[in-house]
Amino acid sequence: MNANTSRQSPAEGEESAQLFTRTARDLPTGRHQFHRERLMAQIHEARQEERQEERQQERTTAGVPGRIRRLRLPRPAVALPVLAAALAGVVVAGVVRTGSDGVRDSGVATGPALTTTVGVATTKGLPQLLDQISLAAAEDDHPVVKPGQYIYIESKSADTFLKTVDDKTSLASHQLHTRQLWESPDGTKGWLIDPAVNDSPEGETLSLPDEQGNTPKAHLGAPSYDYLAKLTTDPDELLVKIYKETEGQGNTPDQQAFTTIGDLLTESYPPAELYSALFKAAAKIPGVVVVNDAVDAAGRHGVAVARLDETSGQREEWIFDTKTHVFLGERSVQVKRLSGTDALIKPGTVTYTSAILNRAIVDGIKQAPSQAG
Repeated sequence: MNANTSRQSPAEGEESAQLFTRTARDLPTGRHQFHRERLMAQIHEARQEERQEERQQERTTAGVPGRIRRLRLPRPAVALPVLAAALAGVVVAGVVRTGSDGVRDSGVATGPALTTTVGVATTKGLPQLLDQISLAAAEDDHPVVKPGQYIYIESKSADTFLKTVDDKTSLASHQLHTRQLWESPDGTKGWLIDPAVNDSPEGETLSLPDEQGNTPKAHLGAPSYDYLAKLTTDPDELLVKIYKETEGQGNTPDQQAFTTIGDLLTESYPPAELYSALFKAAAKIPGVVVVNDAVDAAGRHGVAVARLDETSGQREEWIFDTKTHVFLGERSVQVKRLSGTDALIKPGTVTYTSAILNRAIVDGIKQAPSQAG
């Protein structure tokens, strides 16, 4: 989207998407521009009154000329606290911009759909695996983030989407690209460099307050490190809190709970004790399975803890190193055949993939770990 493009009306911004759970709109240009691609799947203030109507809209498959339709919100869906004010009631489908061919697209090059072999899912060995992952997480050295420091997370990601041009719909993908995030422990300062959502290669600020002077309160859908550090580490209490705060979100309560935990794994840096408790909580969610071979966005093979969303037909997979049980990344794979336009999303389509390359504590915003003294 060009800098001089005005904000779309709600009618223009709506995408007919079977796999979305909310209405999507472009945001105004400016410092919140990166929010257009992701991030409000978990906002707990979401509009309860409109949910039934929007889910009915999700069942429609009418194409919109010159638009792209995401198969899902590009992950990570964890929002910084700024989103609660900037996007109250709005979930974002994706960065869209108009090229010379009239096709609305994002800022990274497109290619063919991402595909993989659908791995076999089983419950065999799941409790033991999650126990091992939980123990490894508890033993991992998660340094305490001090005031004035920043959490640095570097990752790679790519996604597949439905693209409709002149009433013709096809699958395409955004190329694998690097994403860098800095966030202060209280969540009020930060920086994002992501070519999929930033017009500038220098990135954009995430610092608060926003243009309206709001400093939103952190919550599970928009956590800060300080917020996470205060959460209970009792797995049962933690899971109760997750179900309660995400009530009404997602396709089912169990799937949303699984997704919420997965989001906390990708772009936050929970204290070790909480990190361990998240896996113990995940073990209590019905429908969780093991996939013995999964590949992250960096090409690393591992074992996955996964759950199938029966509504979308996509299986969300958290990928771990088979020996160290360190979290590598995640991906979503289509495993069920759909109907209508969505029949293009064949089993084996990778709708989203990511890999965590580096997670560290640094002393300055936009400082890389290698620059730390």
